[in-house]
Amino acid sequence: MAFSPAFAERRFGYGLSPHIAPVASLDALFASLKAVDKGVTDFPIPGFEHIHKLMWETKGLSRQAKRAGDTEEGKRLRKQGKIVNRELRLEKTRWFARTQLRRIHGHQNFRERLVAFWGDHLTAQGKRGLMRRGTSPYLEDVIRPHVTGRFGDMLAAAVTHPLMLHYLDQEASFGPNSPSALQEKFKGRGRGLNENLAREVLELHTLGVDGPYTQTDVRELAELFTGMGSKRGVGFRFREGMAEPGAETVLGKIYRPEPSVAAIKEALHDLARHPVTAAHLARKLVVHFVSDQPDPGLVAHVTQAYLRHDGALLPVYQALLEHPAAWQTNHMNIRPPAEFVSTSLRALAVPADAFAPLSERNVNEMFFTPLRAMGQIWQKPSGPDGWPEDDTHWVTPQGLAARLDWAAHTPARLLNELPDPRQLVTDALGPRPPSRVAFAAKAAESRAVAVALILTSPAMQRR
Repeated sequence: MAFSPAFAERRFGYGLSPHIAPVASLDALFASLKAVDKGVTDFPIPGFEHIHKLMWETKGLSRQAKRAGDTEEGKRLRKQGKIVNRELRLEKTRWFARTQLRRIHGHQNFRERLVAFWGDHLTAQGKRGLMRRGTSPYLEDVIRPHVTGRFGDMLAAAVTHPLMLHYLDQEASFGPNSPSALQEKFKGRGRGLNENLAREVLELHTLGVDGPYTQTDVRELAELFTGMGSKRGVGFRFREGMAEPGAETVLGKIYRPEPSVAAIKEALHDLARHPVTAAHLARKLVVHFVSDQPDPGLVAHVTQAYLRHDGALLPVYQALLEHPAAWQTNHMNIRPPAEFVSTSLRALAVPADAFAPLSERNVNEMFFTPLRAMGQIWQKPSGPDGWPEDDTHWVTPQGLAARLDWAAHTPARLLNELPDPRQLVTDALGPRPPSRVAFAAKAAESRAVAVALILTSPAMQRR
């Protein structure tokens, strides 16, 4: 299949919009990546510094309240702490809305899809406290600034980010021979070297599950990573007292005579440049954007672009777009639930002011709970490997029923008036929609049913 504006929006974006013309050419699609990121300016989401500030504030309030005890001042301080916590919960719903608005009203949806892809590849999430709200700020810090840069820079930003260090328990990792580990007060407490982050960097982020590394490489990289941590109100910090002294050898290369952040970043950039990393990332990109049965020629073409350009991502995306196999229509992937919801909202052109009055409860009822029923909890994959790409994970009786239920009820809660189905079918599916879907849109017993049939049709569900 040759380039098609409607198909380009479907495969590389969040589908068609009745108010935004589809991208006109391959050159225009690629140029949208090099333009200023309008999502950041039009619908801003703060970075992780915002989370750290609030964590520091709540910790201070908690300490003051404890000192004040069961006094009026103590009660006031505890109440203030609850207000800060509630405010951050509410902000999570605002960040969800702004993420959707970037996808609904944006002209750079290939970029938005790439942000989602790399955010999943470098999955990090909070496990407790205010850190549980940290994924959106993490994406703003780590993914968006590097999505058109070099993978090595994105990897280094992710691995040294406070949320990743928290998620994979790196902050508690001691070098076995570090000054901290040798102190009497830490002996016998069951704390020591933690290999979680090192293993995931090798297994998931760079070389892949079957990559050319050994358990020794995992341990050596884990020792190299010791010392990385974060501090509330500060962010990333390197703690030399917890770092393993001496040099480590990873994949045959020796790093650092002494502990340092520079040596850690050098190792990460070397892993990012590895040919096996190139092939692993190329395959993941092709699987995500094209098919979970990837064309070997397309994977090889993207791999070579990555290697030729030393991990620069713009040439990688260009290689993906220019290959004929990227435009094939066989084995088209099912959209995961979160992507299905965004694609539906874009097709319906839900306005920004529809989100403004939504309470935390509304967002839970209309989005978070339905997404859970569809099988994809918002920003909470079950592990550091992110969400599956294979269709069998998403095509389940419960998941499909939940999609239909959402499509039948939520649009009417967001819009003052549902669109005419005869118009929606072409707005959502292009100028030549499948005849069966067009017929169903005309014959449905109500406008709400017709809208649901269009949004859950196979043509809408597939990329």
